[in-house]
Amino acid sequence: QVQLVESGGGSVQAGGSLMLSCVASGFPYSGNCMGWFRQAPGKEREGVARIASGGMITSYADSVKGRFTVSRDNAKNTLYLQMNSLKPEDTAMYYCAPIFCGSWINVFRDWGQGTQVTVSS
Repeated sequence: QVQLVESGGGSVQAGGSLMLSCVASGFPYSGNCMGWFRQAPGKEREGVARIASGGMITSYADSVKGRFTVSRDNAKNTLYLQMNSLKPEDTAMYYCAPIFCGSWINVFRDWGQGTQVTVSS
């Protein structure tokens, strides 16, 4: 059974930083590309960062490029998202998921509970 447990969210002021973590189990984590997604109230879920299985290739949405950094530890089955220079428009529930490489499509269509990020101005 696929399990994705996100943590690290919180409330920060604009310009602040947060580090999100996602512990994955129930599938071959080290062999999968992974992605971070977010969903703000009233909006569709969007992809923000993705990383190849080996961790050497990353890609970002234009809205977070230069501010967010995705990384992974395959020995710990853990995905990270370092978020710097946060803006109020980054406020959303954040999720991780295994994805088809080069896409924003969740391989298993399962989602964790997410972790809430709130940025105040």
